[in-house]
Amino acid sequence: MFALLATVVVAQASAAPAVTVPFTLLPSRHMLMKVSLNGKGPYNLIFDTGAPLNLVNTRVAKDAKLAKSKGGVGGGFGFGLFNIQQVDVGTLKVGDATAEKLPAVVMDHPTVAAISSMFSDEFGAIEGIVGFPFFAQFAATVDYQAKTLTLRPNGFKPGDYLLDLTQGLLKAGDRGSEPKVVGAAGLWGFAAKAADDGKPGVTVAEVFADSPAAKAGLQAGDRLLTLDGRWTDSVADVYLAASLVKPGRAAVLTVRRGDIELSLPATPVKGY
Repeated sequence: MFALLATVVVAQASAAPAVTVPFTLLPSRHMLMKVSLNGKGPYNLIFDTGAPLNLVNTRVAKDAKLAKSKGGVGGGFGFGLFNIQQVDVGTLKVGDATAEKLPAVVMDHPTVAAISSMFSDEFGAIEGIVGFPFFAQFAATVDYQAKTLTLRPNGFKPGDYLLDLTQGLLKAGDRGSEPKVVGAAGLWGFAAKAADDGKPGVTVAEVFADSPAAKAGLQAGDRLLTLDGRWTDSVADVYLAASLVKPGRAAVLTVRRGDIELSLPATPVKGY
């Protein structure tokens, strides 16, 4: 019975029309492809079969008019620390291969920005990643010699993987087990973004009114160098450092403002 079922599934998948599209192989060995979102673009996005999500930067999200998700991860990831919003992509098209109703996150990802800065003069701006929610819907074959990707629809619909992932991470540590993910229990009230000048620290993009960060004197445009003595050279570094400070415990934010370095004591409040 199982062998027969497998044969039927393979036959159905093989009956679907295959689409072959070219890609550019970057010196970093990433696959770069031209992708249209909601009929806008095309945009240069990295195709990553190992990425758990689709990701675009804020410019693409605005240009393609990506709508905030109504059923996804609410106000975004980061528990009040970062501005990472989940959105719905109506259509994602590469060549003649199209997938519909995909979740994605909007984030100016530091790694994507770094890759773009290295190769944008030759290949143009690189503005996001295409991952599991798209690839799961196709049987894919990569030909690195011909630099082509062949996609055949397989009939699988992965659903809102981002929501499932987030709920699973938030539940990690239940039933007395050790937590499997670092979460920021305290709310700080600022948004950070990666700097593109290669210098230490991240840029404070926004400080929310009446937040612990605002009360400490943090300002938008500050360069955050350390949080509680831990380096913050990427957004991921900030999140990790913030997660290690319990609500109600004061920690020092070391920032550079112009030519002056400041130490700002801040006390995160309890989250939800």
